[in-house]
Amino acid sequence: MSIWWSLHLRRDAASVPLARRLLLGTMETAGVDPDISYDLSVALSEACANAVEHGGGATRDGTSEAFRVTAYLDGEKCRIEVADAGPGFPGATGNRSRPPVRPASSDAEHGRGLCLIQELADHVHIGNKPGRGGAVVSFDKILKWRKDAPLVAV
Repeated sequence: MSIWWSLHLRRDAASVPLARRLLLGTMETAGVDPDISYDLSVALSEACANAVEHGGGATRDGTSEAFRVTAYLDGEKCRIEVADAGPGFPGATGNRSRPPVRPASSDAEHGRGLCLIQELADHVHIGNKPGRGGAVVSFDKILKWRKDAPLVAV
């Protein structure tokens, strides 16, 4: 079984729950275990929130630039990628990952998103888009299925 979708979203706070709901609906329909779905939806929300906050400036006509979310449920794994048009991560070049993310202090109001993604996913890649600029956060997780899953990988 293989399902994939890609969204081109405005850098607006309303885009975050839209992407999250689409992911949760896809996983529920496919029969993915709710705990796995929840973990991935939280990680996706954090990646999208970062793209909204840091993913670029306004365009010439005053609208904000877009970001892209792509999700693949392929076999026993789900891979999610969030890419924006912002300045990218300092210290990362091209496809090379940046240095490991440092945990934020427990009372910090910002800076926990990438750490959460790393805790919730099995594999995380954080880097910059080659050439054009922008950040890419991709992560994947091994899927578990409900017993009554209609689209279980065979």
